[in-house]
Amino acid sequence: MIEINSSTRNRTEMAEAISLAIMRWQDTTQAYDEAVGAKLGLNAAERHCLGLLYGGPQSAGAVAVATGLTPAAVTALIDRLEARGFLTRTRSLEDRRKVVIEATERTRDLSARYYGAIAQEGQKMMASFSDAELATILRFTTAALDLQREQLARLKTETA
Repeated sequence: MIEINSSTRNRTEMAEAISLAIMRWQDTTQAYDEAVGAKLGLNAAERHCLGLLYGGPQSAGAVAVATGLTPAAVTALIDRLEARGFLTRTRSLEDRRKVVIEATERTRDLSARYYGAIAQEGQKMMASFSDAELATILRFTTAALDLQREQLARLKTETA
């Protein structure tokens, strides 16, 4: 754990410490996700797809946009995950041309197995912060996420 004593650090040092902590957090999160993927035999695109389903059913098109995969590649990805029992595929009730995919009970159980403890301990950790601190953390993470998305969009349009 990184200890920060705000009375002994100036703003520049605090900003540098936050940047370093975020980089370590990203690296550790990626390493954990890759280890879970290795245990379950899932590649990065498959993990990303299943992660999208955490928020509820998604269209195949939404998966294509989020993963950057072509429609044909998404179809193959969905086929693989469906064959292994990670998701189900149904036709949309609103538009029969659209396919809706949803996580299975097996996927929800595996998510709870590998990520449940992190969620529970995270809730305990957040309980140690005041409402004002949580509001600041939320404001920071939302702004950081927006910044990252903007930079990703810029990078995707940039020529090499």
